[in-house]
Amino acid sequence: MKVCVEDDLAPKVGVRLSGTGGQGLVLAGRLLAEAAAIHCGLNVVFTKSYGPEARGGASRSDVVLSPGEVDDLVSDPVDLLVCLSQQACDRYFPNLAYRGFLLVDSTNVTVVPTNRAVELPLSETASRKCGGKMVTNVLALSVMCALTDIVTREALGEAVRTTVRGDFLERNMKAMDFGYRLAVEHLKKMSPRRRKELPELTCLREAARGAGSGKRALPLVKG
Repeated sequence: MKVCVEDDLAPKVGVRLSGTGGQGLVLAGRLLAEAAAIHCGLNVVFTKSYGPEARGGASRSDVVLSPGEVDDLVSDPVDLLVCLSQQACDRYFPNLAYRGFLLVDSTNVTVVPTNRAVELPLSETASRKCGGKMVTNVLALSVMCALTDIVTREALGEAVRTTVRGDFLERNMKAMDFGYRLAVEHLKKMSPRRRKELPELTCLREAARGAGSGKRALPLVKG
């Protein structure tokens, strides 16, 4: 889903990565922000939540991306929402834009408020295939990036390699690679209609490069 128009407004996309404290939402947001800013040439604002939410309540990080100026700390509504817990889904789904993208961890989210969500057993897959639930954040992030193309696979890989240290790097790279495989497998199972509902966010990088005829891309309908 991509709408391109000729105007002076740069596209802007808001991403919210949500779950519970301890699931690595801050790291996931930082990885997305670094992939977008350092390796894709986008302007980025990255915010993270602390306080009481870090002790087990709904927690989140927000990333706003644009090839133009970004003057918002968070996007309201958000265009892409990832929920790794039921509490986060209940709390943040009302903030999702009309026709926005929702990815939920079906291991933990059993009540999904829309039939347009992408539901995958992310934490269960991380445990079985990627060495433990600690990398569910990176697995989820890579699935989201693969399905929306908000940043390139190469950019996300470089962000993981330069940010994650020591013994954790191999496990996180494995989770990232498996996330892309999981996304490809899911795409094969989706109907053509559902695939058309996915946002096509290559327009952000095209606008950042000034590609084509100078058209600007408005990635999602917000009302």
